Amino acid sequence: MELASPSFPLSGRRIVLGITGSIAAYKSATLARELKRRGAQVRVVMTAGATEFITPLTMATLIDRPVHSDFTEDEHAGVWTNHVELGIWGDLIVVAPATANTLAAMVHGQCENLLQAVLLSARCPVAVAPAMDLDMFTHASTQDNLRVLEERGVDIVDPGTGPLASGLVGKGRMAEPEDIADRVEAHFQKTLPWSGKQVLITAGPTHEPLDAVRFLGNRSSGKMGFALASAFADQGALVTLVVGPVNLPTPERVHRRIDISTAVDMNEAVQSCWASMDFGVACAAVSDFRPAQTSDIKWHRADMPETIALKENPDILRGMGQSKTDAQRLVGFALETDEGLDSAKAKLARKNLDAIVLNTLQDDGAGFAVDTNKVTVLDASGRTVEFDLQAKDELAQKLVDLWRTTLIP
Repeated sequence: MELASPSFPLSGRRIVLGITGSIAAYKSATLARELKRRGAQVRVVMTAGATEFITPLTMATLIDRPVHSDFTEDEHAGVWTNHVELGIWGDLIVVAPATANTLAAMVHGQCENLLQAVLLSARCPVAVAPAMDLDMFTHASTQDNLRVLEERGVDIVDPGTGPLASGLVGKGRMAEPEDIADRVEAHFQKTLPWSGKQVLITAGPTHEPLDAVRFLGNRSSGKMGFALASAFADQGALVTLVVGPVNLPTPERVHRRIDISTAVDMNEAVQSCWASMDFGVACAAVSDFRPAQTSDIKWHRADMPETIALKENPDILRGMGQSKTDAQRLVGFALETDEGLDSAKAKLARKNLDAIVLNTLQDDGAGFAVDTNKVTVLDASGRTVEFDLQAKDELAQKLVDLWRTTLIP
């Protein structure tokens, strides 16, 4: 078994880093690098004052993207910076350092530079890391502005205490870049609907060896299971993905991947971790049978046995259902070649599932080795929800949303 544990908690998250005119702007270089190291995509917007403390070239080199600091990209060519696009692109805007002037501008809705325009256009949450001298920070107007911003939902990353640029010692130092990056991680965790939930997903086929080169298997590509793993991870779940032989990269933010070959291997992997899970989705197309005898060498045509005896594989889903606690929820998949509704209902009850996802090869564009699917979801309460043909990644997001509202107390 191969285990993979990606250590990129911000993988795929889009962060707009705003830098304003403070000596602490030098720390923004470290912050940008730290966010990138943790997997985030970073775009930088600098005020004119910020460029006097750290160059756009430095920041562009660190994030491997152009830095934005003016409303025009190329004044002579008439190319402008789309502040609306920047505001929509980000999953989070972090202003670090945030000067007293910028905090005041945010409170009053001023739009005197590109960063302020981006902030006014933003649809995503905003965090600020104030940086200024002691008396500026403690001034009543600054404290009032911070209170207003906090009431509006802006996350305030409190400054530290220590030596300041003026020579004074006190509160006003911008928080350390690592601490700000930790705060960014915490933001995504606490705001996501599946945050803290342990989710187990099985995906792909199993291959049951006949000899050294041949096997019994099926056409499962693993795409639906991987789409679900990605959707759960996007919404904050700690996903363990147990996967048969497929040629697919691990989705971003998946906590753990276990690669297996046979149904026996998959059963062993599932049993090792199912008890600690909150939610399970059995999406794998597990072989029901395996050859009773196998060969360690290749059978040549003349050596092939006339008949191959089969042996029943463990029923992984049934085992999960039998051991499921009252606190756990379990979803299975049923792929049929006919309408399949009666069969899915029987499987739902027989295997003690909370819900089952039915898809049928009668529907064009559904099933194995395609990027789309059309499914019907049935749950133990008798509810039925149908999803028309759509991309598997879109369907996965809708299924995860459905289960969050219908299966999680």
